Amino acid sequence: MSGPRVNSFFLGNSSGVNFSIILSPIDEETGKLQLANCSGSKRAGDWNLNVTPGMNTSKVTISLTRNLQLCLPNATDCCTTPLCVVETLQVLACRDSVMLAHLLIQAEIYANSSFTGNVSENATLIPNQVFQPLGSCPCDLTAGACDVRCCCDLECTPDLKQLFNESCFTGVFGGDVNPPFDQLCSSQSMEYTPDWFPFLCVQSSLNNTPFLGYFYHGSISTPRVPPFKIPLQTSPGKLFTGYRQGDPIMTEENEYFTIPQQSMAGQCVGNAPVAYLQNFDVKCLTNLASYKEGLPHDVRINSGTGDFIQQNVIYGTITDMGKFITESESLHTAEVLCQNVTFAEHYMFIWKDKNIERINVTVFLGSLCDGEILTQRFTVKFLSLKSTNAAELFGNPGYQVGKPVKAANMNASDTLGSLNIWQPAGRGLCTLATYTPVLFGLDSLSGCILEVGINEDCSLLRGNVTEKLNSLIQATHIGKRDNSSYSDLNDWVEIIRLDPFSFDTNVSSGHLKGICPDIPANLNIRIIFADVGAVQGIPWQEILAVQISYSTVIWQFQCGLICENSISFLPITASVQFIKVPAQPPIPMTRFQINYTEFDCNRNDVCWPQLFYPLTRFYTGEPYSQCLAKGLSLAFLVLLAAIMSNPWFSKLW
Repeated sequence: MSGPRVNSFFLGNSSGVNFSIILSPIDEETGKLQLANCSGSKRAGDWNLNVTPGMNTSKVTISLTRNLQLCLPNATDCCTTPLCVVETLQVLACRDSVMLAHLLIQAEIYANSSFTGNVSENATLIPNQVFQPLGSCPCDLTAGACDVRCCCDLECTPDLKQLFNESCFTGVFGGDVNPPFDQLCSSQSMEYTPDWFPFLCVQSSLNNTPFLGYFYHGSISTPRVPPFKIPLQTSPGKLFTGYRQGDPIMTEENEYFTIPQQSMAGQCVGNAPVAYLQNFDVKCLTNLASYKEGLPHDVRINSGTGDFIQQNVIYGTITDMGKFITESESLHTAEVLCQNVTFAEHYMFIWKDKNIERINVTVFLGSLCDGEILTQRFTVKFLSLKSTNAAELFGNPGYQVGKPVKAANMNASDTLGSLNIWQPAGRGLCTLATYTPVLFGLDSLSGCILEVGINEDCSLLRGNVTEKLNSLIQATHIGKRDNSSYSDLNDWVEIIRLDPFSFDTNVSSGHLKGICPDIPANLNIRIIFADVGAVQGIPWQEILAVQISYSTVIWQFQCGLICENSISFLPITASVQFIKVPAQPPIPMTRFQINYTEFDCNRNDVCWPQLFYPLTRFYTGEPYSQCLAKGLSLAFLVLLAAIMSNPWFSKLW
């Protein structure tokens, strides 16, 4: 054993069994243990024996009662050497002076390395770290004791070092505070030593290592930034210089103004910051047990100029619970616990330039009972102060990723259009599917299932599928920007429609029942956009063109061994793909760049066309006058060398 306690077990009935412990010294002449007898007791020297009886098993515990701390000066009851205890024990189990079992224990216990004594209050003299390492043995962390694996610790005796001699700490932490550096002539650390190394290497003592000086002055302060807080500007008068698009809105307490929002995983996050000029409309599921109130509505908001504005709150009551209570786990009884909670919150931020002018909040309350599932709704909308018709005029007129694509139907009296994809529900049938708008920058694929009979007419099937797909696109034009005006046709791009082939009604599949070729089952929406600028560092993205096409499939009625079922299914899909193109077409390559690729600076490391680049106006490393003077001096020296190397010049001398 190597610790102060060890456990063993005696198997069998322990009734009438006497357990004892004795110290068994080794005979110096024979080197054997002395014979033991059953006359011992449950205490021997510094050892105690404790027995916990059981049904057919008894637990035998042997423990050491002495102190295992290393001795300090003028201290007693301690270990004078690191190897504190070296003893041999015997545990005997006897019944009526007859030995039933015995256990031999060899105990070698070292003193504890933890230090619990008084530390001297004398100040440690720390050397100047520029000229001498701070500590010659950084792994020596415990005063008055040996640190395991720290071979440079002077308090570790040779006997202790043998225990971990092959596992010592390496590097600076292990005491190698002056490692050889690559520039040292005697260093062989470099794998490939250049030929000129003996001429430029350094002959120096390791005490003058270049690693000296890599130290900290100690003036380090831990930043104390609470969660959802950011340091603001501290210029007198105003604490804030205004918001930019995407900046988090701040409260009077220098905290983020948070409203529940959906994360990338689709779950609702209750403490999500509200970003400036970014609308959202989210729905979150909750029940009475997990319901949590958000920020109180008396929290004042930083307007952007250092002033604080109060929220204008209007409270309402929900009468139609069916729109919010989506599921009931149990029937309501008189004993069911109910609570008045928030069903919906609608925030309207009135903004101007970089500041928030007003905040209007509409809160709808209702009663939520235990066992019901509530669908909460949170909306945030930014409205410009300059807008008189409630149109959204953002600081950045371009599209932002995740915002709905704006559509218009210029052929109708009501020009408001829509560009949607399916949002299946239930069994995924087209008759039950709802619509969701196409979001800018997010490629998507959706679909639904159409029920088709075995005797379906192919022409009618093509027309029915085409009608289902066209119902997604109730528009003739798509807005170039997010703030496109319905009264200005230049703000819109016309949808390019590649209509499906006009099928001949006589075309058939050989009069085979249950097979229809060329069914336009896939709708492909391709939206081409580009970055045309930036507003306050945020890209200004515009839609350049929109194309709609169809992909056809061959539908065949699916049935088992016998076609008893007269209904089959036809999946139809709609895909949206956003394609980013350069705002300006790239400059075409010249014939010289195509044929002589070795002179192309973008494809080669050596760029001969830029040989005189320092003499051009494009070089801004130093003033142009200095570059010109240095260039003329270099040209003069080259000309002088050419003249002096001429044979006729030597005849003049």
